[in-house]
Amino acid sequence: MAKKTKTNSTELVTIHDQKLSRAQGGELHQTAEDGFDVLTTSQGAPVADDQNTLRIGARGPALMEDFHFREKIFHFDHERIPERVVHARGYGAHGFFETYDSLAEYTRADIFQRAGEKTPVFVRFSTVAGNKGSADLARDVRGFAVKMYTKEGNWDLVGNNIPVFFIQDAIKFPDLIHAAKQEPDRAFPQAQTAHDNFWDFIGLTPESMHMVMWIMSDRTIPRSLRFMEGFGVHTFRFINAKDESTFVKFHWKPKLGLQSVAWNEAVKINGADPDYHRRDLWQAIQSGNFPEWELGVQLFDQEFADGFDFDILDPTKIIPEEVLPVRPIGRMVLDRMPDNFFAETEQVAFMTQNVPPGIGFSNDPLLQGRNFSYLDTQLKRLGGPNFTHLPINAPKCPFAHFQQDGHMAMRNPVGRVNYEPNSFGKGPRESPARGYRHFPAEESGQKVQLRPESFADHYSQARQFFISQTPPEQRHIVMALTFELSKVETLAIRERMVSHLLNIDETMATEVAHRLGMQSMPKPAPAAVPTRQDLEPSPALSIVERGPKRFEGRKLGVLVADGVDAKLLKGLTSAVTKEKGLVELIAPKVGGVTVSDGSHIDAHHMIDGGPSVLFDAVALLTSPAAIEDVLKEATARDFVADAFQHCKFIGYDVSALPLLEKAGIAQDLDEGVIALPGEDGLAAFVEELGKLRVWGREPSVKLSSASPPVA
Repeated sequence: MAKKTKTNSTELVTIHDQKLSRAQGGELHQTAEDGFDVLTTSQGAPVADDQNTLRIGARGPALMEDFHFREKIFHFDHERIPERVVHARGYGAHGFFETYDSLAEYTRADIFQRAGEKTPVFVRFSTVAGNKGSADLARDVRGFAVKMYTKEGNWDLVGNNIPVFFIQDAIKFPDLIHAAKQEPDRAFPQAQTAHDNFWDFIGLTPESMHMVMWIMSDRTIPRSLRFMEGFGVHTFRFINAKDESTFVKFHWKPKLGLQSVAWNEAVKINGADPDYHRRDLWQAIQSGNFPEWELGVQLFDQEFADGFDFDILDPTKIIPEEVLPVRPIGRMVLDRMPDNFFAETEQVAFMTQNVPPGIGFSNDPLLQGRNFSYLDTQLKRLGGPNFTHLPINAPKCPFAHFQQDGHMAMRNPVGRVNYEPNSFGKGPRESPARGYRHFPAEESGQKVQLRPESFADHYSQARQFFISQTPPEQRHIVMALTFELSKVETLAIRERMVSHLLNIDETMATEVAHRLGMQSMPKPAPAAVPTRQDLEPSPALSIVERGPKRFEGRKLGVLVADGVDAKLLKGLTSAVTKEKGLVELIAPKVGGVTVSDGSHIDAHHMIDGGPSVLFDAVALLTSPAAIEDVLKEATARDFVADAFQHCKFIGYDVSALPLLEKAGIAQDLDEGVIALPGEDGLAAFVEELGKLRVWGREPSVKLSSASPPVA
């Protein structure tokens, strides 16, 4: 018989701590058959499946009883206070949405019943990975969240500027964000995915490959919040008064067209103005140049869904616009900045489950998880259940309920009745006629945790995206992949990623491997479904193909010096303004310059504070008397050299030729370096600026590649 020993309470605590310490060190972990520790819940229950939420059937809705998913998301949602875990750096604005035509045939949503209906909105744009203090132009997905204060309650269309996502099931979201954020032992890199953890996770998650093409494209370094698209990402439902359902995907199209910056340019912008996107939106609205987007929809029925090449519930897939055109149904205009950033932009609470009658959900497993998760997030961030009492979150329509008390309650039921039904005839009652009705979809199947086979093709649409890009855009993807993977220290992770790229495009993969200095090519990664070669390019996926072809909303930076030709400067300003563009002057001193007619004009920037990366095109207007002084400014040389390197249009008067020589480009002048005509010919110059970039110059300046285009 073992000898009994007495143990006091202090000793019990010590023994418990020793056991806990050993367990945290791995000595007491449960061990699986393959030698790895068994994943458990925080209560110690072993987990059988950490890849899929529990649902009815392979394509059915998620079940509340999935305690592992609930615990995992719950803990993730509460990791940060008070900063958002994701989308921490955001900027918002007020405006309105105007409906074009009645959509009563498809939806009973009040917002879509009357042509010309105007609905107040608040929009918050954001980056995903960076903290609140990070820079605007990190390579990152942009959040595009719209809160519409409809007459039947708030509708939150919480999307991104990219129509697909990294993962197919919400249970993997904590893993994705943990991998993308700064590594926990060193707290860097911030607002960057160029590190081992991120690419390790991505390389082990083939479903992310379509999204990888998007995030490595120029979509993740937009020139302005005003020049990017937004997407609802998921498949939703329109439900009409007869309870008939039509599937719908939502698209926001910017009136000013798409535009991005070059990576080298983004790096320099972050140094010159880390608030570049914020400042741009603020200045546009304050000057009355209100940003505008059209809301478009792709509408389709069950027959189309059943016949489409991919599963419409898969959030890593799109329906190309050439297959199903986007129908414009309204426009959104942002015309007012918040009165207080914290009270509105920081405290606004978006939730995908906020929908009015007539808007419903599909069984998209990522959407199902988001509907479950967002309420937890707002509870933690905003301190309690009464975050809807904050003005930015409160409906603007009449509302009535029996919710009461709680932290920071600003209103409570009045009188003795705080329940229903009651015998006193007091308080609100449900309305079967007007109230929200869920679409009565029939569901059947076993309770399972698995991924449907229709979600298994991870490479075909990734390939379609890549071949839809123009040669410059393909080069940018290659160079972005090269840069990101060059920061990965573990060679096996690099090789694994190249093995995935081989399933997308062999030439692209070979170019990346070559630039990484890999001595041999890995085999293509095993693919559950072979990559389809028959998907046609979709021009709608290209920023260059969908470019604005006009200079409206853009900014011309004009480098000026004392003695600048007054008529030429006035004519250029007038020509740009006529095209609804902006002109900002850069001078050796911010105090300005004296022009040829003897008058004085103030500058917007001194040369040190107004580099050419802040502008969409530049003009050099100096004078014979002042050019020697300008040549002494190293930043003036950089102003010209950077503009040329970034493939921008450069206009110049004859006195500025020495500056072109100083910048080292006088021998390489191309169609984008234009000698300015007299004031009568400036309209043609400004029209040329509408092309935005001289992409034919790019290989010669080695901005992203000196080699021929990948395609």
